[in-house]
Amino acid sequence: MIIELSHRITEGMTTYPGIPGPVLGTHLSREDSREVYAEGTEFHIGTITLTANTGTYLDTPYHRYAEGPDLSQLPIERMADLPGLVVRAEGRPSVGLDLLRELDVRGRAVLLHTGWDRHFGTDAYLRDHPFLEPEAAAWLAEQGAALVGIDSLNIDATPPKGERPAHTLLLAAGIPLVEHLTGLARLPVSGFRFHAAPPMIAGLGTFPVRAYAVVRAA
Repeated sequence: MIIELSHRITEGMTTYPGIPGPVLGTHLSREDSREVYAEGTEFHIGTITLTANTGTYLDTPYHRYAEGPDLSQLPIERMADLPGLVVRAEGRPSVGLDLLRELDVRGRAVLLHTGWDRHFGTDAYLRDHPFLEPEAAAWLAEQGAALVGIDSLNIDATPPKGERPAHTLLLAAGIPLVEHLTGLARLPVSGFRFHAAPPMIAGLGTFPVRAYAVVRAA
């Protein structure tokens, strides 16, 4: 079974405060294409202008560190076909080490299920969101998690001009992040493979992904 874990990207949507929404356009309309192709044959070629941090997206180390690998350099093995592990943290203001220390996270995609995705597209999503505590981020880096994801606005707390310890610690360890996930409530705690690979774009540190999980049959 395949479970969708991404938000739809739509015209003008807000993903993060201050980041402009995507703009959709048309390079070649179906009507104009009739002048290009044989009778009865038509195509649509669209355009999109968007900030790399739009919808459900993946952060590479380059997002935080100039010398880190970008989208074109991060190995596909760090983003696709990873054994997954869900950490249940609904109703908590943050995800602490107490929820993690008994888990085997090495080589796994660790997905933090806060339930905050229920607010996506509303003002409530943009403030007081759950986040990963610094000590927990340090532990995940030390334990060798392959990837860390969360279903809220940011994996870090987001006060004005605040530090970003989870980004700093995890990306320094080469661990990619996926933010703005959705649908984690549908996943089992384990027994699934996680996929969230973006295009290979040189010089960018983040980009939207089609995140999903493949759950093995019981």
